[in-house]
Amino acid sequence: MPNISCNFETNHKSTNVVFQKHHVSRDKRGQIMGQKGGFRGCTIWFTGLSGAGKTTVSFGVEEYLCLHGIPAYALDGDNIRHGLNKNLGFSSQDREENIRRVAEVAKLFADSGVVCLTSFISPYAKDRTMAREIHEQSGLLFIECFVDTPLEVCEKRDVKGLYRKARAGQIKGFTGIDMPYEAPDTPDLLIKAGKDTIKDCVQQVVELLRERGVIPGSVVDCVKELFVSPERLPAMMAEAAGLPSVEISKVDLQWVQVLSEGWATPLTGFMREAEFLQSQHFGCYLEGGVTNQSIPIVLPVTTEDMKRLENEPAFALKHNGKVYAVLRQPEFYPHRKEERCSRQFGTSCRGHPYINMIYESGDWLVGGDLEVLERIRWDDGLDEYRLTPKELRKAFSKLGADAVFAFQLRNPVHNGHALLMQDTRKHLTEKGYKKPVLLLHPLGGWTKDDDVPLAVRMKQHKAVLDSGVLDPKMTVLAIFPSPMMYAGPTEVTNL
Repeated sequence: MPNISCNFETNHKSTNVVFQKHHVSRDKRGQIMGQKGGFRGCTIWFTGLSGAGKTTVSFGVEEYLCLHGIPAYALDGDNIRHGLNKNLGFSSQDREENIRRVAEVAKLFADSGVVCLTSFISPYAKDRTMAREIHEQSGLLFIECFVDTPLEVCEKRDVKGLYRKARAGQIKGFTGIDMPYEAPDTPDLLIKAGKDTIKDCVQQVVELLRERGVIPGSVVDCVKELFVSPERLPAMMAEAAGLPSVEISKVDLQWVQVLSEGWATPLTGFMREAEFLQSQHFGCYLEGGVTNQSIPIVLPVTTEDMKRLENEPAFALKHNGKVYAVLRQPEFYPHRKEERCSRQFGTSCRGHPYINMIYESGDWLVGGDLEVLERIRWDDGLDEYRLTPKELRKAFSKLGADAVFAFQLRNPVHNGHALLMQDTRKHLTEKGYKKPVLLLHPLGGWTKDDDVPLAVRMKQHKAVLDSGVLDPKMTVLAIFPSPMMYAGPTEVTNL
């Protein structure tokens, strides 16, 4: 673009004006903005060279937040110069005025409760400082995000052809070529859009928003695994060996697997009483936002174990004599079995297999934070199909999936199942998705005695894929480790 300056007049300033305070508070706006509740107004200021990926990342964050019920709006540099700032050029003076105007507009967006995402080269540190001060003077959070993409990468991309023109001398004063870019010394976030994927960059921004308290943890697209890190494992093994312990059942160990692999994110272990009651009465987990959790994940213990362990800060969980995990900061509370069953299943009849299991379990529940020593393996020839959430995401990415549809089942695939999965793929394709991937997700935990065994079901699932009834190239067959509760819609809505 040519270096055009409007030489706007700055000598005349507004007088006889008084700032008017709104009657509606930010807290009140927060109650009506978006689906999550709470004031979330702030500005994320993306800065970097032309072609660095500022707009791509900001639009990606905008889409992500809106899909999760968080109000967001992206202000793009080129878009703003089509309207509000179309009378400004690219001189130092015009660039400063460009940033000032945008900062003032972004402040208004943020004050309204919107997460405002601005993508501007903004090459001068003093201008970015001015933008920050405009927000901070109004008590609004300002996050500077440096999209640190090397010049050679930006120039190779050259989506708009501007670098080529600048190198040819057709554009003067082009940032990075014959005008400097003052990189932030201490940005709030630095992302490498020349190396990381757009999805990774978006998640970095979203995670920072969570850390700053802008969005609830339930919005963050992450998996919380509960495994002890390799560097801590030797010390943890030694500690666990000296701790008091409780023997848990095979079903309890299956729930440990569910928790440890992150299937129940954001839970950090077996539910304490407040979490249990939230699940029972509201069907969700309310810490840090609203997360669907319609079934309780609890650990029953006997009265004898409760009395023995109630004053312990931590104890080990054993199955068949082997230590699998440590439970810290335990909280014991009564196991109200009839109420639990009635709320979860709609009946307390002991003829129901899982209800009978609940009645036969301990009279106390214990919740606490889990630290799991190792990944749980069953050595039944099927462990290769027990993919964790993180491994599944990698598998979907490897297949190039732009949509994933899941079918969880405890039975062999029958004709109705197959038709439903085929029809779902058809509808996704008609909606414009190029590579919809099916997750065929047989339940692999406890099932009642007269159900088809897991090993048999897996052979049948593979036969269905081998025969082409389901597309084997666009299907991931993986075992979901949860026990089966037979809780009907209550259990289904938890998946």
